[in-house]
Amino acid sequence: MTTLKRVDVHVEGIVQGVGFRPFVYSLANRLGLAGRVHNDVNGVHIEVEGAHAGVEEFLTALERDAPALSAIERVTVVSGEPAGHSGFTIATSDPAGPRRALVSADTATCDDCLRELADPGDRRHRYPFVNCTNCGPRFTIVRGVPYDRLLTTMAGFGMCADCAREYHDPGDRRFHAQPTCCPACGPRLLLRDARGTELCGDPVSCAAVLLRAGRVVAVKGLGGYHLAVLASDERATAALRGRKHREEKPFAVMAADLAQARRLAEIDDTAAALLTGRARPIVLLPRRDGASVAPSVAPGNRSLGVMLPYTALHHLLLAEVAEPIVLTSGNVSDEPIAYEDDDALTRLGGIADAFLTHDRAIHLRADDSVLRPLPGAITVLRRARGYAPEPLALRRPVPRPVLACGAELKSTFCLAQGRRAFVSQHLGDLENHDTLRTFVEGIDHYCGLFDIRPEIVAHDLHPGYLSTRHALEIGGVEHVGVQHHHAHIAACLADNGDPGPVIGVAFDGLGHGTDGTLWGGEFLRADLTGYERLGHLAQVPMPGGNAAIRQPWRMAAAYLRDEHPGLGVAERNADRWAEVLRLAATGLDSPLTSSAGRLFDAVSALLGIRDKITYEGQAAIELEQRADPAETGAYHAAITASGPGPLIVEGGDLVRAAAADLAAGTDPGVIAGRFHNGVAAAITHTCVALRHDTGLTAVALSGGVFQNALLLDRTVQRLRAAGFRVLKHVRVPPNDGGISLGQAAVAAALDRS
Repeated sequence: MTTLKRVDVHVEGIVQGVGFRPFVYSLANRLGLAGRVHNDVNGVHIEVEGAHAGVEEFLTALERDAPALSAIERVTVVSGEPAGHSGFTIATSDPAGPRRALVSADTATCDDCLRELADPGDRRHRYPFVNCTNCGPRFTIVRGVPYDRLLTTMAGFGMCADCAREYHDPGDRRFHAQPTCCPACGPRLLLRDARGTELCGDPVSCAAVLLRAGRVVAVKGLGGYHLAVLASDERATAALRGRKHREEKPFAVMAADLAQARRLAEIDDTAAALLTGRARPIVLLPRRDGASVAPSVAPGNRSLGVMLPYTALHHLLLAEVAEPIVLTSGNVSDEPIAYEDDDALTRLGGIADAFLTHDRAIHLRADDSVLRPLPGAITVLRRARGYAPEPLALRRPVPRPVLACGAELKSTFCLAQGRRAFVSQHLGDLENHDTLRTFVEGIDHYCGLFDIRPEIVAHDLHPGYLSTRHALEIGGVEHVGVQHHHAHIAACLADNGDPGPVIGVAFDGLGHGTDGTLWGGEFLRADLTGYERLGHLAQVPMPGGNAAIRQPWRMAAAYLRDEHPGLGVAERNADRWAEVLRLAATGLDSPLTSSAGRLFDAVSALLGIRDKITYEGQAAIELEQRADPAETGAYHAAITASGPGPLIVEGGDLVRAAAADLAAGTDPGVIAGRFHNGVAAAITHTCVALRHDTGLTAVALSGGVFQNALLLDRTVQRLRAAGFRVLKHVRVPPNDGGISLGQAAVAAALDRS
């Protein structure tokens, strides 16, 4: 006699919107089991019964063979008495109870859908919204959970008979795929002129004609509008820069496929995997000599941001244009990306000549993610579409729900509950009112989506940050202030699941220091509950305050003072050089800073690379681009101790050494290489000295300066050679986009202690 067994199974993780219920249905039927499966607010609930061996195989295969887009966090199995089910069914979702289910990120169009797109005999031939259980929009169309059509922006599109048949057919890959649609019942593509008037003809073909004619076309994507021109068209690219008020910050380029991308950039296996993966981020790659890319696409940059199509519309457009296109965020410089149709027409009407748009609403804006492959690693520079809102696993559970409001630039927020940290998509700089509104609305949306009610709100110590102000305006919660650079190191610890303590090296632009100065070149003894400042770059004045950020030559003056008066940087700025030296000497409007970012700015200006910047970090970015990677020489920076106080690293020594080489006629590329090596050496020597004092053998590297691939690589090499275990970011950016995770980790650790 066959022994019957019944189990109730609950699966948590990313298991909604990824074909998990159809997978369970097919698996149960293949094994001859009975029961049912349905979504609930926590994930997927399964009741299954049948032969003992069949149920055991079901439980094994449930995790072993789960859909590729799923990410199982936990499976709970409870045995029970068989209920006498006949057959296996997919039941209606249960919306009751606190919401714990996860929402998957938007996913690039799968190969099966692309075959349909290209097949003249398929009813979805050239249909730009083709999708299935394995691909398509998710996060950007979701209004709530459980993940069902009525809680997405597809709710207004009733399925036709053919789509409904696929949707209800357990053997079809569109079985319970919520955005299922076709030309008969789904969203409609159209092309409008800059005034909003619909243009006749096939929208994709007409948009391609406009692009080939040198026009700017706004294209509605998954998370917002992009602005497109031909990547090879210098006139069109320059026009886009002028209209967008984006003087020199590099544009991203979309190639039709990997073969076309290889003609633009050097692509190894790691880069190819990123480019073709389901997230489809922008990948920063070494540009090929002779690549057919206009000079204005990425001026002064040896790298190129490349991505591949991630929607069917992109595939159609790239095939029609037959060459790479610039695809940059649909906004005026420093504004958030436009994602609502009327707002896009208003804000982009003076930039775009036409709008390739459609009538499926975007519920939440999301920029493209940006990643950079490194030797043996990947650095996330911007985490957004394709990754958010999927949570990061925490090493220990959070005692009470936490909201962390992040910093001011490269803003993100983080909600933490249980063992999950939900870091928001990149939002932009909170200096912009529209970005602040998106920040506030985003917090409300995430809280509702994941049913989190924060009891602790963490924030930066800078009283002027709008994120800090917003945090302090939230009532009925406990507020926790977290020092900026401690948050950087805590983010690196949380990113690696390491509790510390470590020697934390936090190198960035600026952060509010507890001594009233501006920090940014810090060596900390840090864990998640606290930190001690053990060392820092020697402080220098920032002549003119924020003006020194916009005009790096001022930092060169602050470091050089009256030395090397004949250098080009002094001659180029002779009309203001003496005045700036006076400001630095008197301290008038010249706050002291230990910033590593300002040190890089000074050398960039010294070498004639960048006296003024048009976007954040430009001087340091172009200094890295100029550096000769083959150079092995390194400048020396003295490290001094002042009694029981922190070690002082004399960054000025590096600037003066670079100035001496420049005066002697050394090539700027060699100087830049020696400077990078010198910073890496100074970091290592300081960490060795601190190891002697503290016994700590692990170093965590964080802060925006470590976006610099050359510096990061040289620093990691030297630290490992000196016997350190090195932690660097793997899931969130080292820049301020990771600050919110660090704040949340600190707040939770303090609550726990």
